[in-house]
Amino acid sequence: MISTPRETGPNPADSCSGQTLFAALVSATRRHGRNAPAQWEDQKPGTYSYADLLKMTLALGRLAGKVTAPGEHVGVLMPNMAAGVGLMLGLSAFGRVPCMLNYTAGSEGMQSACQTARVRTVLTSRLFLTKAGLVEQAAALRDVRLIYLEDLRPRFNLADKVWLLGFALWFPLAATPKIDAEFPAVVLFTSGSEGKPKGVVLSHRALLANVAQILDRIQIGPDDKVLNALPIFHSFGLTAGTLLPMISGARLVLYTSPLHFKVIPELVREKRCTVLFGTSAFFNHYARNAEADAFKTLKYVVAGAEKLADTVRQTWRDKFGIDILEGYGATETAPVLAVNHPDDNRPGTVGRLLAGIEAKVLPVAGIELGGELHVRGPNIMSGYYRFDAPGVLEPPESEAGEGWYNMGDVVTVDADGFVSIQGRLKRFAKVAGEMVSLEVVEAIARAASAEAMHAATCISDAARGELIVLFTTDSELTRDQLAAAARGLGYPEIAIPKRIRVVEALPLLGTGKVDYMRLKQEK
Repeated sequence: MISTPRETGPNPADSCSGQTLFAALVSATRRHGRNAPAQWEDQKPGTYSYADLLKMTLALGRLAGKVTAPGEHVGVLMPNMAAGVGLMLGLSAFGRVPCMLNYTAGSEGMQSACQTARVRTVLTSRLFLTKAGLVEQAAALRDVRLIYLEDLRPRFNLADKVWLLGFALWFPLAATPKIDAEFPAVVLFTSGSEGKPKGVVLSHRALLANVAQILDRIQIGPDDKVLNALPIFHSFGLTAGTLLPMISGARLVLYTSPLHFKVIPELVREKRCTVLFGTSAFFNHYARNAEADAFKTLKYVVAGAEKLADTVRQTWRDKFGIDILEGYGATETAPVLAVNHPDDNRPGTVGRLLAGIEAKVLPVAGIELGGELHVRGPNIMSGYYRFDAPGVLEPPESEAGEGWYNMGDVVTVDADGFVSIQGRLKRFAKVAGEMVSLEVVEAIARAASAEAMHAATCISDAARGELIVLFTTDSELTRDQLAAAARGLGYPEIAIPKRIRVVEALPLLGTGKVDYMRLKQEK
């Protein structure tokens, strides 16, 4: 067992101890200026100052309070826009628990999420549902009531306006109930790529601790402008893409979809953004659709949610002169655990663990290099809600003990503390008695066919235990090419897939990850 001790020195998470998300917004408003123009913008005309954000949060929280109860778990079905963030913050400010529904998961995915978190009320927008083509999916939700913001607005009466303009805007913390930092700030849902989605309960403490930990590693502040196209129902888009700019004073441009591959490079250029978060798959598409000078204003490009492909890293370096910073984490860790530093970027690793995080690497039978990563720290979730035990909190616990979370990834940690991900334990195939990482299989495929997209899965096989299947968009790819690439990379022949399936495109989840569940169903 390898144990990584808690870092010495001040813990950045201590600076936000006891705060809530709403209190953090109030603090940021005071620190960075109520009326600083163009602090946030979205796809609506106009921009928002901190005072505008505060006003929106208070108004939406007050309105939501008219149709929900304190402590209630409330579904939020909204796009990446300031109103969606304001609604989430407003609900939490008034003691409700916003449950962020993944609208790319389909009606059954959203239904499962509602059941898992015991959601009975979903707040949404008619305009959003219509524009996103979600009217039928939302209507198909069972045992929940849909409440539209358009219908709530007329209920903001004269007394509410007097309260907002005459009192709440000037004494916001006195105008809202006192909330404990350990109270759930939000419930996010796992992608469901390996089964039913779980509800991940993240406290105010966990989210704010993670923001502080990130800012301790990468200095982002009022001189920066962040483009966030990652959905706020995903932890990367919520914490790094939204809460971090709010707290740090960086300006924020919210965009509604990371899938608009031609639009986003132009938006970065037009808005002169300095920070871009995304996944390897998204960065691959942005690079293909961007002119060489599209990203010239970017200071930080940070990749997470999936392994950064070497081909994507090299393309960005060659075409744009940008070194992508690869990070690592999970929804359950709010989400960032590790990230490379601009002045100490070690390609092929995900950087060092953030301050305040303890780690244990426990051995796994059949795997010689590395072990399974278990972590503990102030950014760890409060626990899970599971589909078969709706609304019942299951605190984190692993082989390492209570309060520890098992990442489920096989990692190595070098002498300098840099973490390398060998693969997800669930994404190892046992072939003829040997453990083979499916991520290694995908790396071989990328080496053989750099321009195509590839994903590996496995199926049961009577002769060999499991058999590896490679899905690829390259109709010309052969096993001989894969074998040559494996030899060049020093990987054994056993890692060469037995079957190759050509597909027009790989199915993606809304977060940008490959939807392996769908691939397994297509075999």
